[in-house]
Amino acid sequence: MERRRLAIGVGGAVVLVAALDAYVVTTILVTVLRDLKLPVDHLERITPVVTGFLLGYVAAMPLLGRLSDRLGRRGVIEACLVVFAAGSVVTALAAAPHGVLVMTIGRAVQGMAGGALLPVTMALAGDLWEEKRRPVVLGAIGSAQELGSALGPLYGAALASAASWRLIFWINVPVVVLALVAVHFTVPNGRPAPADRPGIDVVGGVLLAAGLGLLVVGVYNPAPDESALPSWGVPTLVAGAVVLALFVLWEIRARTRLLDLTGTRRGPLFATLGVSFLSGAALIVTLVDVQLVAQTLLDEDALGGALRLAWFLGALLVAAVLGGLVTARIGERTPLVVGMAVAAGGYALIANWPADMTAASYGPLPRMAVDLVVTGLGLGLVIAPVSSAVLRTVPAAQFGIASAAVVVARMMGMLLGISALTAWGLRRFHTLTAHLQPPLPLFMSKSEYNAALAVYTQKLQDALRTEYQEIFWISAALCALGAVVALAAPGRRAEVPAPRPSADQLLTGP
Repeated sequence: MERRRLAIGVGGAVVLVAALDAYVVTTILVTVLRDLKLPVDHLERITPVVTGFLLGYVAAMPLLGRLSDRLGRRGVIEACLVVFAAGSVVTALAAAPHGVLVMTIGRAVQGMAGGALLPVTMALAGDLWEEKRRPVVLGAIGSAQELGSALGPLYGAALASAASWRLIFWINVPVVVLALVAVHFTVPNGRPAPADRPGIDVVGGVLLAAGLGLLVVGVYNPAPDESALPSWGVPTLVAGAVVLALFVLWEIRARTRLLDLTGTRRGPLFATLGVSFLSGAALIVTLVDVQLVAQTLLDEDALGGALRLAWFLGALLVAAVLGGLVTARIGERTPLVVGMAVAAGGYALIANWPADMTAASYGPLPRMAVDLVVTGLGLGLVIAPVSSAVLRTVPAAQFGIASAAVVVARMMGMLLGISALTAWGLRRFHTLTAHLQPPLPLFMSKSEYNAALAVYTQKLQDALRTEYQEIFWISAALCALGAVVALAAPGRRAEVPAPRPSADQLLTGP
């Protein structure tokens, strides 16, 4: 018992290390833009740094999750940590004139390695704990992920303010060395018997990554003031859809599949993955747009924006643990439905923030903080039941790939959500402001110019507020849809579909 708790504790710490970097750039985008000598009013130029990490996360996770089913958890965790450190070094070395390209490559490498750590640790929990106690352990692992998410933006903003944004990535190298030592001596290295080791669908993994990559490139628009999509947008989106269709056909016909659905309950599985996808899309909107609201409408710096976001992320962390406890008692469906419904209500409240946000309150409580807490509680409540539900619908031999599927669905939602909503939001802002002309100081007195400038600035602020409100309304709709989809998720606890190795076997494996 003590040894497996230690193993999961170290696994959770490793998840925390990767999670710290997952959203760290959301608070330092403006700082990075300035350092790389890019204009601050062209935020779209830095979005590949965000989407590159998410794409790497999604691209490698299914293959690495499956690899852990075949080779064991410890070796995969160790390899991912080494690659994560390498990606951190590349990111830290980014500099003008090709800084965005180098940083995007480094973040993509970080995403590929860091993305696998969460599902492999979840699969390790599935290996070591019986079904009845598993949701609480998964909730604890999920809370480690969310703790990193909560601390990451604050941590990044603090380091960027005190020293340099590059220190965020340099510091990963010694941290990874310590993590490697801890993993080697605590995480069991048990492996399935040769006859039980699943195959690895490399072709399926490549097709999935290529299809998603094409979709992301298709919606990336470096000139949103000229058109909704770039010149390459439509053909690239069509190509992405074709590649994803080929992925589906391959998965139907292939002997070795990325996610083999043999022995699974497909309805509950797809419903649960759908909830994970929709919650991911809403989550990334919050992480990015709350920061932008703080920095563009409230004139706060990166640290101030991170402190605003901390209300949401703190509630997310608390609810991740609470969701595990509730799921262990009543099953997955109820917390999934309630969580997504509460999140939908929270986003509706955020979408109705007044012009003077900082003065708004519910009695003695500041409105911005309360609305963010409500939204965080809703999204956090679904973290543990999503993972638990998927592990209940697949055989034990697929715990690694199934855990990866949960996070892949979430990150696909984040990836496509940030790509599509950023493209749409920037285009919407340029549409709202196309008729505005900045005042010129010629032929007017200083007082007249100042008055005209104040009017122009207010109209820009109104356009930004409209853009953010519409994006949050879309997030509310996504969460409401998630609550409906969650009705098809597993209900009360059922038997495990197939036998699995015991914890003792795994702890004493080769």
